[in-house]
Amino acid sequence: MHGDNAKEVNAKRMSIFSVHVHPDGSRIATGGLDAKIRIWSTKPILNHASELSNKPPKSLCTLTMHTGPVLVVRWAHSGRWLASGSDDEIVMVWDLDPNARGKVWGSDEVNVEGWKPLKRLPGHESDVTDVAWAPGDRYLASVGLDSKVMIWCGYTLERLVKLDQHQGFVKGVCWDPVGEFLATQSDDRSVKIWRTTDWSLEAEVTKPFEDSPGSTFFRRLRFVKNFVARGSRSSFFSWSPDGAHITASNATNNNGFVFIAAVITRNSWTSEISLVGHENTIEVAAYNPHIFLRNINDKVSTSNICSVVALGADDRSVSVWQTKSARPLIVAKEVFDRQIMDLSWSWDGLTLYAASSDGTIAVFNFDSEELEGIASHSVQEQYLTKFGFSPEPIPEGYSHVSTKEPSQPTLAQSQSSGLSNQPNGGGEQINMLVAKRSNKKRANLTTQVGAVPSASSSNGVAGSTSTAPISKRIHAVSSFPPPSEQPFDVPDSWGHGMDIDVPIDSLDTPMSPMHARAGKRKASALDLPDDGKQVKARTLGGDRVRDHVAVKEIAHRGTARTAGMDGVAVVWGGQAGPSLPVPGLLNSLTAEIEGSDDVFEGRNTEDDSPTEVMFISGKQTQWLDYLPSPALNLKATPLFCAVAMLDGSVTVYSHTGRRFMPTLSLGSPAAFMEANKHALLVITETGQLYSWNIKKQSSFFAPLSVSPLLLSSPNHTIVSASVRPNGAPVVNCSNGVVYSYDSALLTWVKLSERWWSEGSDVWQGRQRNATTSQAANRGIMSCVEGSINGTPDEISPDKIRPTWWNTALTLGHLETRLNATRLLDSPQEYKQALLLYAKKIADEGFRAKAEELIKELFGPVYHRPGRDDSWTSTVVGLSKRDLLKDVLSTFARSKTLTKLAMDWQDTLKRSTSDE
Repeated sequence: MHGDNAKEVNAKRMSIFSVHVHPDGSRIATGGLDAKIRIWSTKPILNHASELSNKPPKSLCTLTMHTGPVLVVRWAHSGRWLASGSDDEIVMVWDLDPNARGKVWGSDEVNVEGWKPLKRLPGHESDVTDVAWAPGDRYLASVGLDSKVMIWCGYTLERLVKLDQHQGFVKGVCWDPVGEFLATQSDDRSVKIWRTTDWSLEAEVTKPFEDSPGSTFFRRLRFVKNFVARGSRSSFFSWSPDGAHITASNATNNNGFVFIAAVITRNSWTSEISLVGHENTIEVAAYNPHIFLRNINDKVSTSNICSVVALGADDRSVSVWQTKSARPLIVAKEVFDRQIMDLSWSWDGLTLYAASSDGTIAVFNFDSEELEGIASHSVQEQYLTKFGFSPEPIPEGYSHVSTKEPSQPTLAQSQSSGLSNQPNGGGEQINMLVAKRSNKKRANLTTQVGAVPSASSSNGVAGSTSTAPISKRIHAVSSFPPPSEQPFDVPDSWGHGMDIDVPIDSLDTPMSPMHARAGKRKASALDLPDDGKQVKARTLGGDRVRDHVAVKEIAHRGTARTAGMDGVAVVWGGQAGPSLPVPGLLNSLTAEIEGSDDVFEGRNTEDDSPTEVMFISGKQTQWLDYLPSPALNLKATPLFCAVAMLDGSVTVYSHTGRRFMPTLSLGSPAAFMEANKHALLVITETGQLYSWNIKKQSSFFAPLSVSPLLLSSPNHTIVSASVRPNGAPVVNCSNGVVYSYDSALLTWVKLSERWWSEGSDVWQGRQRNATTSQAANRGIMSCVEGSINGTPDEISPDKIRPTWWNTALTLGHLETRLNATRLLDSPQEYKQALLLYAKKIADEGFRAKAEELIKELFGPVYHRPGRDDSWTSTVVGLSKRDLLKDVLSTFARSKTLTKLAMDWQDTLKRSTSDE
């Protein structure tokens, strides 16, 4: 699981989206739905005795700076940095921080080792789906749902290039091991190859993806050589270690009926080879980092080289292929309860880690005999020189590798771990972090050397000598500061004599290139006051410890409220409007911030004391402020905090306590206040609705009244309200109708209503009893329909209905849902509704409706963006013509619309080729 709850059988599991093995094999990093990055020691995972002894601890560190699910984690090749991408639109680069170890603030978790955010890389405008380090960590590439590809300098971490030629979500990126090319894969059904010399487009591959069934969660590629296999498809793509091929996911053949992983050949960029066998979409392909020799007795040559690639699919199985064989080496079926999201090989090539959305990790261990012919990395490096590519020189003054030659240190005698050694017999110098209790309660960090592939550590006798040879790979030299620079008080709760004993490869310098560039230095005795303790940063109210009070309702104080009191109608804009109930005045209000332990609190008093608002992390107040009027409502998102007051004003704060905007004066108190990402919604007591974009400090649309929603009946009222990230309000009324405001039409529109439950075959309102985990994965429209009051659980069988009742209501319901999901900007639900609508039309044989839908999605034959604005090529961020492919596939399977679908499929292919 993503939480270390393996012993808790009934524990709730959070989906894991990414896993990656550190280059020295000592630890893995995972990212998941809980918005956290977790770093684990591999020794307890691979060695049962180590797990039982908890030496070293399995969980090493938890990183919580992201504010949304973590979609990808990737270690740099040097092992020094960790890059992560999240749906909070941020790429984060992490660096080791020995001073950050200890108990995690506000929780019971303990960080055995510390990692700090080295640099935050903003720039994407939507979810970051994949990141990849270039060979030698020269560049870092990131891709996202904004259709952009960002290239960052691997040394300064500054953005170099933005590539924007994809027309759909970009979900995968990988580097040529030679360093000459970069490959990206997108929902526009293409893989694009970019030259790293000038970042121009080398080639575009579309053939294997023409009939792809639509978007998978990710799409990552990997590279390979000399395939003899046939057919398959995947989601993370990869480049083979010999640089000869890319294996891409989410491909199909036989008109989309066979799922394949497409193998794209270097230079010709054609896909004539494919891996076939999985029964559902392939989400990820990952190459073993080693090249393999077909005949170990022959010399290294192109004809004597093959590779090993692992595939993970939505059919919950993992397959491992060797490219000299037409059949997989192994197929592990139903390993998980849900689809495989990511795969990662250890650097020694003998261990494969697989992550699943069911919240678990699986580990596959191989013997060297099972992966016969494995060659050392030095053989691979020598082989890649045949391409003759010379990368640009490294920026002056920067390097991920040490300039020092590794010296022969004193080694500790290794204890047996039960794990196999590296197949090429090479050892590498690594650091063993051994925290031992001393009289001064300081952790002693002892530099030792062990064999990298074993992923194990040694608790040995000082002064003993190892016979393992020292590798000359420069990047293996340690970058950890000496013990004197790592102050670390061992908590008493950790027990006596606990050996952390976790190795890691890094560099030999105590400062990262980023620190060197900025002129910063490690904390030393010169940075500390006389008592030797670091000075804590000063914050407003930071000396106060959080206290808990019993929540109770208190009487209104101060100026009496008259607007809307005692049910008196309020006149606004010349018309009598509703009087909405205002929440009772409480002595304490709390708003939790999703994805963190932080909370935003407000305190009202019954006397003349001022109202306080506080931002609290764990048990400590980070900042506070005083308000001129009692607080009625609080809201907090990962981006801002807002408080609505009794006098009708609203104040918006950043997470550091700065006011984002002027205090907003609305004239009457807030009956409802909701927030979502950058959007803030307020409905006042007098029925005025406001929706603001806090990031841009602007309004999504002019203030409007909710009177049209309530005047049809004096007994109707607003049950609940929410807001979408695009500012669209969602207002649920007691009459069983959910409304939103369409700023393009300048009117209120119905998102859904109880009426559809009377006869629609696709009504979702009856799913309100879904489990918590199911509810969390439901889209906005599912939640809207599930929230409608008075939904009948069953329709009386005795009630007589007209002949076309169910068909008419189903079509009308789906057409309403299409408009609603477009307004609420819900791409996945829009596509789902569109395909259901197409299927219903096909089942009924309504040709006229089918033709109209096809023409709407196809648009003008010679559409010119920017010149003809009467038709847009996308809807909710999805390509209309890509959606049309799926619609036509549905029509083609019907009995009455097959000919129509085939004609339009030909037209669509011709128009695509003309473009």
